[in-house]
Amino acid sequence: MKEFTYTITDELGIHARPAGQFVKKASGFKSSVTLSSAKGSADAKRIMAVMKLVVKKGDTVTVKVEGEDEDVAAAELEAFFKANL
Repeated sequence: MKEFTYTITDELGIHARPAGQFVKKASGFKSSVTLSSAKGSADAKRIMAVMKLVVKKGDTVTVKVEGEDEDVAAAELEAFFKANL
C-alpha cells in the first residue's frame, strides 16, 4: 500500500471539475484508491463519493492506493494534486 497526504490550496477546494478529473485519473488504474479527509473516506473512483466529502481549501486529505500498479498510481495522483489542487 502507498499513501500520501496533501493540503488543498485551491480556493474552491475539490469542486466539480477537479473532482471529475481526479476520479477519471484514479479510474485509470487497477489499484483501489481511497480519498480520506476529516469528514470521512470515499472510493476515489466514484464522483459522488468524492463530492460528498466536501473538501475545502486548507483541508488535509490522504490518498491510499493498494494494488498491482500502486507505485505508478500513487506517484501520478500525487502529481495531479500538486498541479491542480
